[in-house]
Amino acid sequence: MSDELLIFDSAKEAAENCGAAIFDLLAAARRERGVARLAVSGGGTPRIMFEWMARQPFDWSRIELFWVDERCVPVTDSQSNYRMTRESLLDRIGLDPARIHRVETEFPPEEAARRYVADVNRTFGLANGELPVFDVLQRGMGPDGHTASLFPGEPLIEDRTGLAGAVWVEKFQQHRVTLLPGVLERARKTLCLVTGSDKTEPLFNVLRGPRDPLQVPSQISSPEMFWYVDRQAAAKLG
Repeated sequence: MSDELLIFDSAKEAAENCGAAIFDLLAAARRERGVARLAVSGGGTPRIMFEWMARQPFDWSRIELFWVDERCVPVTDSQSNYRMTRESLLDRIGLDPARIHRVETEFPPEEAARRYVADVNRTFGLANGELPVFDVLQRGMGPDGHTASLFPGEPLIEDRTGLAGAVWVEKFQQHRVTLLPGVLERARKTLCLVTGSDKTEPLFNVLRGPRDPLQVPSQISSPEMFWYVDRQAAAKLG
């Protein structure tokens, strides 16, 4: 496994360069396999990235879009990752609606997770028990070191066979649906977009600290990890 650290002067630069890399990887995957499959995350910096991507002349044909995780709120709620992605990206590009695979949060959390698993299985053409291999995963990291909706101490961090699951996030008093570690670990390319001074300490712990994904979930890694970070987040890395 390899990690590549790319440091930029600002969150905007990190976001735009991450977006450009996603375009390149999707185009290469589509040339090689006929279709490219991308899963994205929510957050303020991804919004900057999506707004930039929406302005670029990219061919969105044969791209399948999924979410790394989702909050169990209505799609109209300001906390919805789907809503953020739709407003900043999807409303501005010509992606086929049939290729947009959101978590159906109008259902109870466990049912939403089950339906999401079924959608992923169907789209990837998986046999029972198989896990998908995403061409690109865009992940973030919280100030507590969480990634996707896998928070420190979450028992599902030990699950390497499940595809997605419903979790209760105690600190936010909120249900979420998230891809699980076995899927995160299989991605062909993972691009982690991490910015801000509140990420300085956790980013150092992820990249330089002892390995303990149960307590530092952002250490869950795939064969090729690329960290797009700003100087504030990278301040302790030297």
